Amino acid sequence: MERNELYPIFLKVSNLKILIVGGGNVALEKLTFLLKSSPNAQVEMVSPMFREKTVQLAKSAKIIMHEDMYNTSYLDGKHMVVATTDNVAVNEQVYHDCRERSILVNVADNPPFCDFYMGGIVTKGNVKVAISTNGKSPTTAKRLRQFFEDVIPENIDDLVKNLNEFRKTIKGDFEEKVETLNEFTKGLVSKKKEE
Repeated sequence: MERNELYPIFLKVSNLKILIVGGGNVALEKLTFLLKSSPNAQVEMVSPMFREKTVQLAKSAKIIMHEDMYNTSYLDGKHMVVATTDNVAVNEQVYHDCRERSILVNVADNPPFCDFYMGGIVTKGNVKVAISTNGKSPTTAKRLRQFFEDVIPENIDDLVKNLNEFRKTIKGDFEEKVETLNEFTKGLVSKKKEE
């Protein structure tokens, strides 16, 4: 059986500079996804044309837009790039340019040309669950996202906040605190199993 060897991380994209290359439907999808998860993401876009919906979303989120052909100068100072054009040669050039500069890159719908994938995400307050299918099936990730949205209780954020306050009051070393919190939260898992 094939294994998913991706390492999941949660990026503070409000501290990172991101470039989206392209202005069509896929660019809109990636921008929407990014801003839904991280409304304060620092994003620039470059494309010879932008869809009207993309322009509207970008203006409302204060996204910098460059109506221009892609060139390597747009990579200056960037930490992460998403290539979304319908021109395979341009997307692959973006990939190679990013690799030369050690910039993380994702070429939409082209897994071999990706350092990372943008998976399904479920957010409830401070709780965020990310779902990956190793780039194999975005539809499965979408269905799993819908499942977790239904399964994770709406009041999970209250539990997280209360546990954070409780954690501050626990005495003892790290291991004792972990043990106490594990005991305290055991009921959350057992309740779900009984339902």
